[in-house]
Amino acid sequence: MEDELFGLLEKLSNAHGISGYEDEIREVIKAELEDFVDEIKIDNLGNLIAIKNGSEQKLMLAAHMDEIGFMVKYIDDRGFIRVTPIGGWFAQTVLNQRVILHGSKGKVYGVFGCKPPHIMQEDERKKVIKIKDMFVDVGASNKDEVLEMGINIGTPITVDRELVRLGQKVTGKAFDDRAGIAAMIAALKETKSDATIYAVGTVQEEVGLKGARTSAFAIEPSAAIALDVCVATDFPGAESAHMDIKLGKGPAITVADAAGRGLIASKKVLDWLTESAQKSEIPYQLEVAEGGTTDATAIHLTKAGIPTGVVSIPARYIHTPVEVIDIRDLKNTALLVARALERADRYFK
Repeated sequence: MEDELFGLLEKLSNAHGISGYEDEIREVIKAELEDFVDEIKIDNLGNLIAIKNGSEQKLMLAAHMDEIGFMVKYIDDRGFIRVTPIGGWFAQTVLNQRVILHGSKGKVYGVFGCKPPHIMQEDERKKVIKIKDMFVDVGASNKDEVLEMGINIGTPITVDRELVRLGQKVTGKAFDDRAGIAAMIAALKETKSDATIYAVGTVQEEVGLKGARTSAFAIEPSAAIALDVCVATDFPGAESAHMDIKLGKGPAITVADAAGRGLIASKKVLDWLTESAQKSEIPYQLEVAEGGTTDATAIHLTKAGIPTGVVSIPARYIHTPVEVIDIRDLKNTALLVARALERADRYFK
């Protein structure tokens, strides 16, 4: 199972799609699931909804397809491109990255540049360079050359990075949330649940949990699970977070996130997920987080309220091009979700 998950994650991570431009990811998911479900449909916002028919009980899985990236906002006369970030970036991780601009004529490669330290004043060298002071260089000599490449205002941009093994772990871009997508696909294939299952690849999570809100409204399930990644704290400097989330120790079940402003999981949901893990002897961790939230926040507040939990793959260096996870955690996340789907009727009607 781990080898299959590695191959699946590789396809998903290496694919590209910022918020609102998830087409490439959607096609990967569709190809993976079309022989395992009864129906696949795309809703008005672009969410992919794969339906596996069963009983009257409706259960929802959600994992977001979009990755953080950038969008062209200005092209100067010399052919240099200014961008706006789409999703949350820490500026220090952006500088000097190679990127792909997804223009009307295909992919164009570029690099993030800025004023070099060699010609900076001493006080400038001490400052963090902001994204607004960076630019993308595609090798053009003027604006017309950029336009001729098929690049214009609004062209989406993603990081140019591919998945590789890192010892016993793997590293790549967009594990947030392609790892969650991989786990969702594997869980749907693995589960023997009698319920009708809606596996949703959601859009625009990174910019406001938008796809989760609209898809949950349409489905109105009796319970839902969001699959995502969470911040691991097993590397130097993370001790100050006072959390104990480690790679290789199993999926994390969220008790609360965003210091309670996002999701506070109900006791019934926590019992459902933790007891499913315990019954199947699947290792797990518990997470109480102060920053960040997931699709579960939008889902659980839909209509009259939907019992919703989060099962996450621990990840290092989230929202960078070099995120790191342990494939064993990915496997156990899929297994935990599969087993939870099979036990849902004990907790929800």
